[in-house]
Amino acid sequence: MDKRTLGQNLQVSALGLGCMGMSSSFPPFPDRQAMVSLIRTAVERGVTFFDTAQVYGPFTNEDLVGEALEPIRDQVVIATKFGFELSTGESRGVDSRPETIRSSVEESLKRLRTDRIDLLYQHRVDPNVPIEEVAGTVKELIEQGKVGHFGLSEAGRADDPPRACRPAGHGAAVGVLDLVA
Repeated sequence: MDKRTLGQNLQVSALGLGCMGMSSSFPPFPDRQAMVSLIRTAVERGVTFFDTAQVYGPFTNEDLVGEALEPIRDQVVIATKFGFELSTGESRGVDSRPETIRSSVEESLKRLRTDRIDLLYQHRVDPNVPIEEVAGTVKELIEQGKVGHFGLSEAGRADDPPRACRPAGHGAAVGVLDLVA
């Protein structure tokens, strides 16, 4: 399968698999084991890029993706998203405060059964938190090795992506991608 480079150096298959509908948003949901098998078959056929989010379910989709990819983790790129207040188990609006980002990443790492998230997106821009603060928090997670790359999903204002690059300094630590499925 052909490859693509996202940002400066994130290599992925030209075809990715968005996993949201496997366990959220579009009921009735398929059998879990059938979806684990489908994800693994996709890898066998050359797909290396898998997209999920903590809000899908919430949480159940990351758990499914983690189960499916755990045995082949080093062969794939996992993307997930943060940015919602989910402490009650349902979305209560956007929340990209630094403490929420940090706890979201820790919880996502557990559900995804991995030590790193290859691409972490902010799912929706939080108007109450400056994008520079969000990017600075993700930069810290990159420096800790918990995150590989940072992106924006459905970025708000046109100047949000360039502003998100500033905390990275030289621009190599945080490459901003605006990927819309």
